[in-house]
Amino acid sequence: MTHYLISFPASAMQVAAADMAAVGAAAQAVVREARAAGVYVFAGGLHVGVAPVKVAADGSTRAETYRQTRELDGGFCVLALPSRDAAVQWAARLAQACRCEQELREFGNDAER
Repeated sequence: MTHYLISFPASAMQVAAADMAAVGAAAQAVVREARAAGVYVFAGGLHVGVAPVKVAADGSTRAETYRQTRELDGGFCVLALPSRDAAVQWAARLAQACRCEQELREFGNDAER
């Protein structure tokens, strides 16, 4: 099985505040289906109230990010799936639930697995 990251930036979600509870319930329903299907690895959203930090090899931290990831926010789901076609199908289900397009990325091989 290959692991796939299905995600979206928070800015992609153009949903009225009154509809957010329904969107959350729909997304959780898809996650429950993924669990039931045995393909669920992990899902969540990045906590916007906690600032990211860069951590150096010596353990020191700096309150900054890589320039390319400053806008890394929103929700994501990692699923273990048999094919890219299956990943596209799950991403489409999440896109419908979240009411926004999802980005699909494939994790590289893990030589230890």
